[in-house]
Amino acid sequence: MMEILQYQFMRNAIVAAVLVSIACGVVGSYVVTKRIVSISGGISHAAFGGVGLGYLLGVSPVTAAIPFTVGAAISMGAVTRKTGISEDTAIGILWSAGMALGIVFINLSPGYAPDLFSYLFGNILMVTPIDLWTMLILDLIIISSAVLFEREFLALCFDEEYAEVLGVPVDTFYLYLLALVALSVVVLIKAAGIILVIALLTVPAAIAKNFSMNMKDIMVKATLTGVLTALAGLWISYEFNLSSGAIIVLLLTALFGITQIFGYLKEKNTLKRMQNH
Repeated sequence: MMEILQYQFMRNAIVAAVLVSIACGVVGSYVVTKRIVSISGGISHAAFGGVGLGYLLGVSPVTAAIPFTVGAAISMGAVTRKTGISEDTAIGILWSAGMALGIVFINLSPGYAPDLFSYLFGNILMVTPIDLWTMLILDLIIISSAVLFEREFLALCFDEEYAEVLGVPVDTFYLYLLALVALSVVVLIKAAGIILVIALLTVPAAIAKNFSMNMKDIMVKATLTGVLTALAGLWISYEFNLSSGAIIVLLLTALFGITQIFGYLKEKNTLKRMQNH
């Protein structure tokens, strides 16, 4: 493992893995608890429109994806909350529209779109220092939002009716949460790609939730899970020349399966002891 640290791109990838895991741990915990995985998937795919816009305007696709993805997220939330259109219909329409816009923008951009596959399927080894600074800034926004509005987000995730009783503007904070999901998607794009983003956003938190129901604890455990699996995935992908994003997702999936089996066996043993007594 130490030998790979001699390469700058690997050092960048390791820093990116930590920054990505922070976004996964914080926002992913809200996504899993609030059960908005589907709309998060729609946001992640709509982000491709922002990537295409970046190519068209000649700016960094990640930078262009920030306002585009946040706008798509808020639009999705507003449509599902304010109109009679069902949530799955709205997600399907905006998901497809975002992807279609991305394709059109890329078709209109001059020349060949370099590194396009890295935005679709991820390549954490190609993360640049500018990408790292962007990830850091977005992580700071996510963390500060979670700290400043901890009470509001907790009430929103666990009981919206109770949140309204407390005087929380539920619709506003729901849209704010979706905006944070959008920022997390942008953080994750270079690591896992638009196709695999949703796995990194949900699986670490789902694993952590098997061991705790306290939100702060879930966030910490999800972040640590993301860091460890990302580092392990980087090493495996380096050794065997495989896609790092795909390996990280497969490791997370395997770990989730193991924790589910462990939880089932633990529950079974507990019931058995209770019956014996």
